[in-house]
Amino acid sequence: MESKNLPAIVVRGLVPLPNNDFRTEIGRNISFKALEESETSFNNYVLILIQKNPMIENPTPNDIEEYGVLAKTTMKLKLPNGNLKAKFNILSRVKVKEYFLTNPFFVAEYEEAQTIAGDTDEEMTLVRMVMNEAVSNANLVLNNPQEVVRNAQSGVTTEKVVDILANGLRGNEIEKYKYLRELNLNVRLKMILEDIARQKMVSELEQHINEEVKRSIDESQKEYYLREKMRAIQSELGDKARKEDEVDELRTKILEAKMPKDIEEKALQELQRYSSTPPAMAESGIIKTYLDFLVALPWKKSSRDSNDLNKVQKNLDKNHYGLTSVKDRIIEYLAVKIKTRKNPQTILCLVGPPGVGKTSLAISIADALGRKFVKQSLGGVRDESEIRGHRRTYIGALPGRILKGMKDAGTVNPVFLLDEIDKMASDYKGDPASAMLEVLDPEQNAKFSDHYLEEPYDLSQVMFITTANYLGNIPAPLRDRMEIVELSSYTEFEKFNIAINHLIPKQLKAHGVSDKEFSVTDESIYYIIQRYTREAGVRELNRFIGTLIRKGIKEILMDKKESIAVTIDNIEHYLGKPRFMHNLADQKDQVGVATGLAYTQFGGDTLSIEVTFYKGKGNLSLTGKLGDVMKESAITALSYLKANADKFEINPTFFQENDIHVHVPEGATPKDGPSAGITITTALLSAITGKKVKKEVGMTGEMTLRGYVLPIGGLREKSIAAHRSGLQTIIIPKENEKDIEEIPTEVKNALSIIPVSNVLEVFEIAIK
Repeated sequence: MESKNLPAIVVRGLVPLPNNDFRTEIGRNISFKALEESETSFNNYVLILIQKNPMIENPTPNDIEEYGVLAKTTMKLKLPNGNLKAKFNILSRVKVKEYFLTNPFFVAEYEEAQTIAGDTDEEMTLVRMVMNEAVSNANLVLNNPQEVVRNAQSGVTTEKVVDILANGLRGNEIEKYKYLRELNLNVRLKMILEDIARQKMVSELEQHINEEVKRSIDESQKEYYLREKMRAIQSELGDKARKEDEVDELRTKILEAKMPKDIEEKALQELQRYSSTPPAMAESGIIKTYLDFLVALPWKKSSRDSNDLNKVQKNLDKNHYGLTSVKDRIIEYLAVKIKTRKNPQTILCLVGPPGVGKTSLAISIADALGRKFVKQSLGGVRDESEIRGHRRTYIGALPGRILKGMKDAGTVNPVFLLDEIDKMASDYKGDPASAMLEVLDPEQNAKFSDHYLEEPYDLSQVMFITTANYLGNIPAPLRDRMEIVELSSYTEFEKFNIAINHLIPKQLKAHGVSDKEFSVTDESIYYIIQRYTREAGVRELNRFIGTLIRKGIKEILMDKKESIAVTIDNIEHYLGKPRFMHNLADQKDQVGVATGLAYTQFGGDTLSIEVTFYKGKGNLSLTGKLGDVMKESAITALSYLKANADKFEINPTFFQENDIHVHVPEGATPKDGPSAGITITTALLSAITGKKVKKEVGMTGEMTLRGYVLPIGGLREKSIAAHRSGLQTIIIPKENEKDIEEIPTEVKNALSIIPVSNVLEVFEIAIK
């Protein structure tokens, strides 16, 4: 034993401690060879080292703990599987200094690690405490308690007592390495006290759990026995309803629905009530309906969003022409979701005239994202219960439209379209718009409260999209919770492309006609857009295309024609006389007539304002079914000219000696809005001074008493109307320069757009 070099066996999952026997099964080749070498050359002395990670099959020195033990082989037994069962007598702790050999087996240089004795009084106290605890709790904390206690009590030294007790403790074997590494004897004693206390607590907890499990099993068996007995009684009584089977089925569905804990408990309580309520009672049906609804609601199931932004962009472009800003917003939404891995809490509100594609765009968004789509129309909703549901105390109670939509969707993250949110109304039954505040508030809808459900429901993963025709009809608090995305009316060019790429192919497919049997020229499509429709969207255009195809089919079948070609020459044969004539620019310059630009629900249009005067007493007449705002604009315009008569060389007595008449043609059509201010002023000045207004100039803008021009809305639609009517120049307020980029390129290139800040600039441009 003079040599300090010995072969080493590496064990895993076990920790040998001195003063104990150690048994293990040897199967690895390196351990076989190390054992043979110790027997032939080292008189059966061998080092036993501990592997850090038991999962490693071929350890290196870095995978082996620093401390091990010196042992002597006392027995070897060959097993049927080829492995070797060995028994060792553990002699002492050792610390490995260096590895001389790692292949074909480990050979290590070591030094013996001597135990460090602490304060003697403390040692004696600790030994007494350890033995008392070990003996008192032997059955809870020790493996083979009687043998370990007997060996410990016969121990001659404190070190031997500590090693025997540490080796016999229950728990994770690999954690016992700390007793091998720790050299201070008193610290080892304290560690044993801690482990005894911990194992005692674990054992008591295990015992408690076992008792709970046993009690639960006993109760389940009792319940099962009683249910079987009840089923047998019902069968004998001829009860064919088999309500118990129904209750069992509902219980299974409730547990499989993965509801939140409090809601699941409530559902099971209601199920208990249902099971004890006779089927003849009305209450039974009410509870059953409630439970069926709870089970049908999605609680965890969600659909997976598409993370391919290019694919989403392609899907949106495929189904919708134009609408670039809206598509960009959807791509941004998905990009943020991919980046943050969270659902962006954004409520989009698509605002625009009828027929511009708000609803179909929402369907396309759901399709592009790969989500379920559900729609609830809010037009005419007056009752708050339509949103929040009815309380279950009422007969015929139903959940609100929001939870009904979630049930229909079947997932917690659908695209939920709330259509026509501006059409909700209030009456004595409550204000549904106020109830929508909680639905559309990202800070609150994670705990949406429905009267029927009676428990909070999480709407935070839903992508809500709302639509509205007119933003002004949405209450301000509700509007504040939404991100407004405006869909303005389509240009003629956009309508043409929509017709070519979407409407005509869909109508041909719907009517079972091939493109070889039916064709329509580009000029005919433009003619329909200009002469048969007056709308912001394309619904009416779609109807006329359908009419053309149906009339074409009739001729193919009745007149035995092979195909129908619609041209500008025969379009009136199919559709009749044109319905509309868009206002066109005047053919010559005129006195007292100015062309204004108007925004209507059908898009933009031009508006001629006519002014004349005659002998009278200074009265002002306004005709053309004008609203209050437009009447005030006319009064403001006249006041401005009266105040600046000298500047425009107008005889001051003119206004006392003449009556002035302002008329806006198409008198049956209501007209209102502030943007006719500069147009009325220009027409008045032209009539009074006798100077002509240029026929190619259109204008829009509100005017103050001091002649300043204020900004207006709807510039895109108004500029489209000006281009369609043949105008060459339009005058706009200076503050609307930022909106010029929204004007379509083909319109912008064809018009001369002049921003002005004062009405004097308007006169210089428009009046000869």
